[in-house]
Amino acid sequence: MYQLLKTEGRAKRAKFTTVHGTVETPLFMNVGTVGAIKGAVSTEDLKELGCQIQLSNTYHLHVRTGDKTIRELGGLHRFMVWDRPILTDSGGFQVFSLAGLRRIREEGVTFRSHIDGHRIFMGPEESMRIQSNLGSTIAMAFDECPDALSERDYVQKSVDRTYRWLVRCKEEMARLNALEGRVNPHQLLFGINQGAIFPDIRIEHARRIAELELPGYAIGGLAVGESHEQMYRVLDEVVPYLPQDKPTYLMGVGTPQNILEAVERGVDFFDCVYPSRNARHGQLYTHRGKINIKNARYEKDMKPIEEGCRCPTCQTYSRAYIRHLMKANEMLGMRLCVMHNLYFYNHLMEEIRNALDQGRFAEFKRQTLDAMDGNEREVTD
Repeated sequence: MYQLLKTEGRAKRAKFTTVHGTVETPLFMNVGTVGAIKGAVSTEDLKELGCQIQLSNTYHLHVRTGDKTIRELGGLHRFMVWDRPILTDSGGFQVFSLAGLRRIREEGVTFRSHIDGHRIFMGPEESMRIQSNLGSTIAMAFDECPDALSERDYVQKSVDRTYRWLVRCKEEMARLNALEGRVNPHQLLFGINQGAIFPDIRIEHARRIAELELPGYAIGGLAVGESHEQMYRVLDEVVPYLPQDKPTYLMGVGTPQNILEAVERGVDFFDCVYPSRNARHGQLYTHRGKINIKNARYEKDMKPIEEGCRCPTCQTYSRAYIRHLMKANEMLGMRLCVMHNLYFYNHLMEEIRNALDQGRFAEFKRQTLDAMDGNEREVTD
């Protein structure tokens, strides 16, 4: 159940109650594609870092270790030792990314595994069955994610097919949830809006999927080649046509600046690999912008990554030591960096929620962007 608590302009402050607990929005989902965060971060760590929802990927778990095996072991929550919500992506984006290895038909998509090259068929029903075996809290509909710069005719045909696939996903999810012995018979289905950067296609698609009365809705196919300005324009156009009383999820986005801009436009669910991926390369987020911890200026710097940060890394370790670990390619260095970045993202969302509670989100957004200088420049203190 989604409870809208407060709005400021289009920005939403809400609670979302699921069979695996209640979460506060806006929120950032921490991405553990194969059931773990890259960087040796455990599920116990994630609780300390303020993670509310983990995101895992249907395709990757299907090819390794296998959704049927995970079901036999009690489902993804038990497998990962995680008692909070999990969202599983449908595998549609991975099919998009395997463009040279795929064939799309009305029934679904045939493509080759990135691991050993064997042929895989996945359609709406197969994606729902895999996600049902995993028992995630939220399952994403199977869709095609056309390139943002695709030709209009192709995008229209793709979106029409994605709508038909969504209808099939809904029917199959209802069938699976009604069966005896499912891992999670209360699994929720979110639909996905597509349409590249064509506002009229996206608006019509949003209208059609809203009529299906699903528990939540995502905006997909952004951050795949378009500019930030084009992405914000799409959000301005499309979000008003998605139900305000349901979660609004912007898939795969993004930077702290992207998140602030999208919250202002009515989005309240986010995910992105940036915090963990950038951390593994020494790129660390602070309220003043990013720093590259590998830079020579930090060789003798005994300050924490960010003064005042309450993450486990900043509470104990210095920039100098973390730089040493990263330069020496020690796994501990990656772990400490990933923990800091995930804490930063999760607690940025907490700051956004507090600002919305207090009716000062617009001011908070302006001050935060000003402090970051409106970009991701290197901090030079």
